[in-house]
This record gives sequence, C-alpha cells and structure tokens, in this order.
Amino acid sequence: MTNTTITLDTLRPEDHDGVARLLHRSLVHWYQARLNQGARFGDSPEPFRLFPEVYEALDPGQAIAARDEATRELLGVCFIHPRETHVAVGIVATAPEAAGRGVARAMMQAAIDRVQAAGLPLRLVSSLLNLDSFSLYTRLGLVPHTMFQDLLLNIPAEGMTSPPPPGIERVRLARADEAARLADFEHGLQGIRREKDYAFFLRNEVGDWKVWVMEDERGEVNGVLVASHHPACGMIGPGVACDETTGTALLWRALDERRGSSAVFLVPSAAANLVRTAYSWGARNIELHTAQILGPVPQGHGVVFPTFLPETA
Repeated sequence: MTNTTITLDTLRPEDHDGVARLLHRSLVHWYQARLNQGARFGDSPEPFRLFPEVYEALDPGQAIAARDEATRELLGVCFIHPRETHVAVGIVATAPEAAGRGVARAMMQAAIDRVQAAGLPLRLVSSLLNLDSFSLYTRLGLVPHTMFQDLLLNIPAEGMTSPPPPGIERVRLARADEAARLADFEHGLQGIRREKDYAFFLRNEVGDWKVWVMEDERGEVNGVLVASHHPACGMIGPGVACDETTGTALLWRALDERRGSSAVFLVPSAAANLVRTAYSWGARNIELHTAQILGPVPQGHGVVFPTFLPETA
C-alpha cells in the first residue's frame, strides 16, 4: 500500500460485511504472525458480522471508521459505547496492510477527544498478549488497573459434571422489566451504570442472550451475569457479583446452560478462589487481559466478568 491520507468518519450499516472481513483478517493475521494461532478464528468472516450488528443496535452511529481518503477503502474500525457514567471503547482493529500508518492511534485519539468533550472517563479492556495495543493505550494516557484471566471451558452435552455450588437455587433468569434494577446494583458495587446494555440484553432482539440473576434470602440482587448463546460468540459476560461465592454460582449456571459447546469467560486474577474453582471444572487459560482507564482509577467492589461483545470495561 502506498502512503495514503486517512480520513475518519462514521461506520454505516452498509459497511457491516466489510467490517466482518476486516475483523477476521486483522485477528487471523496478528495471532498467526505472533502466536501461530490464526486458525482459532476460523476460515470465514461471516461470524464476525455479529459485532457491527450488535454495536450498531446498541449505539447507532457511534463507531469510528478509518478510510483511505482516495479509494474509501475501510482501513480500521473503533467501536464506541457511551454510558451514563463513562464511555467504553470496544474492539479497535486495523487492516493488516495498513499497519504502521497510525490508523489505530488516529481512531483512538478521535475517541479520546469525544470522551473528553463529554467530561467522562474512557474505559477499555486490552490484551496483554498484544503489547503494541497495550503500549498505544498507555501512551495515550490510559492506566491499567485490573488483570483478568481468559478461561475456556468445553461443557459436556450432559452439562456441568461438577456438583452445583452453594446458592445455585437462588439463581434465575432475569425478567424483562429488571434492566434498571440490575443497572442500579452494578452502580452500587462498581460505580458505573449502563441500564441501556441490560435493556438490550433483555430485549434479545440482536444476538442471543440470557441474563442470570442471583438474589439473597430477602430478594435483594447479589449478582447478575449475561451469557451469549449465539453460535458466532460463545462468551460469558458481562456480569458483576458481590463476592466470589455469588460469582461461582452464577458462572456455573450460565455454563451449564451452554451444554455441548465451548464458552470463554474473563475472571479477575485476584478472585483466586473463583479461578481455582474454574480450573477444577476443567477450564484452561487462553489469554490475559487488563482493564485500562483514562480518568480516575475506579475503586469498585465485588467480582467483575468483562466481555468483548459489547465491550464492558
């Protein structure tokens, strides 16, 4: 590719196929070149179309597209998620042939300018395997504060083989009218609020979601955990629980519901008992991620389960 001028504009619905191809090519290229693991993302970009579809349904017109000014070729994409208390940055991806041309930095700077104009913190979760991205975010002022272990578990067709953990009888599916209640609970623990996200999951119109809630004996919420059941995305999360015991019960229930499939979930490395329990179920580490923030470092409580669709830093 010759040196070209990059222009930034809004991602449009007609770009979704191009975004799917870009996400697939970007991930395959990076993981194959660095880790010889490109095959983990499959041969087809079609599953990645779910990403722009979900992001557009949640935050219409918010995603940033980087294009070749002359050809209008899509060179990069950066998903933005405004919430009540912060702005989250989702996947940031660039075309392999555009490497080294400042595409990711230009998109991130545009996101930062937008966030600072709104007077809100910017949050994201980045891979610790991708030191280029981690370093870019750090140079732009984001501070890492929490490390997560990415765990993969293959669930047998007959369900979880380990005994149900304590409290499992108090885990249930959330009701359609509970978005505000769940958002209030998370705000009380973590200081962030995203009622729009919970309403989106509970409507279940784009993607395939289940929302699990655990209550105490008085009927107060102790935890919430979302799980994707879409064939293109086998992630558990987002979620938050008041303690590791609650997080364990929610996670076991969400995993057991995904019988005969694989699931990926992120657990704070500091939640040592929960991590060991996941190991005892047969989960294995596949990656590490860290939460980063531009703004005050959060002082949250409880156990957080981040995810990447949508980004839930």
